[in-house]
Amino acid sequence: MRLLLIGGSVFLGRALADAAMARGHEVSILNRGKSSATVPEGVEHLKADRDESLAILRGRAWDAVIDTCAYFPRQVRELLEALEDSIHYTFISSVSAHADLSQSGLDEESSLFEPMGDEVTEVTKDTYGPLKSACEQVVDQSGMAALIIRPGVIAGPNDPTGRFGYWVRRMAATGRFVAPGDGGAPLQIIDVRDLAEWIVRLVEGQATGFFNAVGPCRPITFRDFIKTGVKELGDRAQPCWILDETLASHDIEGWEKLPLWLPPARGKAPRLFEINGQKAWEAGLVNRPLADTIRDVSEYESSLHEPVSIGMTREEEAKVLEA
Repeated sequence: MRLLLIGGSVFLGRALADAAMARGHEVSILNRGKSSATVPEGVEHLKADRDESLAILRGRAWDAVIDTCAYFPRQVRELLEALEDSIHYTFISSVSAHADLSQSGLDEESSLFEPMGDEVTEVTKDTYGPLKSACEQVVDQSGMAALIIRPGVIAGPNDPTGRFGYWVRRMAATGRFVAPGDGGAPLQIIDVRDLAEWIVRLVEGQATGFFNAVGPCRPITFRDFIKTGVKELGDRAQPCWILDETLASHDIEGWEKLPLWLPPARGKAPRLFEINGQKAWEAGLVNRPLADTIRDVSEYESSLHEPVSIGMTREEEAKVLEA
């Protein structure tokens, strides 16, 4: 299969390229070439800014296209026009396209945000979901054979967000660290390599439709996550579970200061980690053990010259622990 990846050198795009090549496919990547990440060996690199010109695609033919980095509906519209021939198109959306994340168990048929138009020019926490919904609408109205994937939170090596890595660093260290709430908050994490390999298999089968891509199949809590990580990384760290009210009194908010944690009583999207992924699991999405992802992310974090700065600083954490 001749496969074109839009994006392709960072995180999910990189994992998709690796998965496709491992399965014997011919891969081309189109991006601006501005990332410090290198394009995998054996991949054709097409340099272009999709916001300026996609002329480089004219006259070319691929069996399938996976678009990992469209955030505005015009970007999807212009790409589909540039591709000319009717091919299999995969759009990477997000569970954030769902309009009411205060509800538990949202599935593929749950309502989406009212799409935003081309007048929106900036991606923010408030526009991200509606923009992804707008992109989905463009795909749906195109009439093209299309696959739309809505991942939840993705983790794994090469993660540029540092969200999962924040906890891995805490769990690998020696001594106490702040663990949020009573540990009962739900958590859904999908390993980028599992997601990528599954998407490539779906594309091979010319699958179409919508899928919420989350995991694992068995629900886990933040306590499960911390317990697994501490054990996997040497049993040296000591989680100090601090109730939501106490954290709030120190101005420690979920997600910003404590990545991946959405306290039940606060937070804008408290049910983000309770998405229904049954359709994807039945379609072959398999999640590796959480311990494997934790271990591999720890190795990746150790290789970084400077980890992503995110969450509580050590000074902030020390004040909370002292109190």
